[in-house]
Amino acid sequence: MIVLGIETSCDETAAAVVNDKREILANRVLSQLDDHRPYGGVVPEIAARAHLEHLDRLVAEAMDDAGVDFADLDAVACTGGPGLIGGVMVGTMTAKAIAFAANKPFLAVNHLEGHALTVRLTDDVAFPYLLLLVSGGHCQVLIVEGVGQYKRIGTTIDDAVGEAFDKTAKMMGLGYPGGPALEKIAAKGNPERFGLPRPLRGRPGCDFSFSGLKTAVRNYLDGFPVPQQTDEVKADLAASFQRAVGDTLIDRARNAVFEFMRDYPTGKTLVLAGGVAANKYLRARLTELTDQAGMKLVAPPLDLCTDNAAMIAWAGLERFRLGERDDLDFKPRPRWPLDPEAPKRPGAGVKA
Repeated sequence: MIVLGIETSCDETAAAVVNDKREILANRVLSQLDDHRPYGGVVPEIAARAHLEHLDRLVAEAMDDAGVDFADLDAVACTGGPGLIGGVMVGTMTAKAIAFAANKPFLAVNHLEGHALTVRLTDDVAFPYLLLLVSGGHCQVLIVEGVGQYKRIGTTIDDAVGEAFDKTAKMMGLGYPGGPALEKIAAKGNPERFGLPRPLRGRPGCDFSFSGLKTAVRNYLDGFPVPQQTDEVKADLAASFQRAVGDTLIDRARNAVFEFMRDYPTGKTLVLAGGVAANKYLRARLTELTDQAGMKLVAPPLDLCTDNAAMIAWAGLERFRLGERDDLDFKPRPRWPLDPEAPKRPGAGVKA
């Protein structure tokens, strides 16, 4: 079984081919960082136009890398949401056109499910497992019972953790993308210099909050005139921020682990997924937690943590072999929760 995947939800244009032997036959990713860097963040219109300009070529290159033709495909999958709607539309329409022309089944994949199922491609993780999904737009804890079966037990009530990283880095003048830049400079800093808050630590439940932490960084920066914001100050503040995030994630994840182990005693895996899963410091902290709890932490390889089409192709394959497929009148979705039945959190807005 061979599936072509297309990913265009944000600022990576990607095409990949995977098979049911858990082999990535091709995985092409074109980053748009240089296009967005002058603006300090992703500009949706620029992203959509870049997808439109490069996607056809990337699909052709991925097919060539895999050594297959459209006739060899069993299905075509794409990110149908959530994401920047212009980009999602480009990918969805391209996938529909290929599926129609080649007379192949079409699958619209939830981008978050792509992240959630990547470890089944890379590590063949069995259901059920606990998922900590951390990215620029999302921070959630979910129990993954099966393909399309998600129970959300925690979410952010304000900022996502990746968003907090990026905005903090921007306040500190570390450039774009901010998360990796902050992680790099934090490795040189003193994490005990600045007393930053640990939002919601010690409280019941598994929800997250990061806006107050971000504001605390802003207040410290305001206390230093620009000439005094030396590399040492920035490194210490970055290290203090990263430790505060780590402490917060550990506290909330510990509650989630206890809840998961109570209700799913056969489950032994905590999966870390999403772009922030590439942060090595946070991986190390969560490994300590799972070791203490008698669980195993599994995270995809670093190049499969950020947005890519291999995860979309795999999620499409997982759905397809269960007999699922989508009609060609599927409408791209800017918002698409994995657990639509989960109760809304006050103040969380669309991130819930």
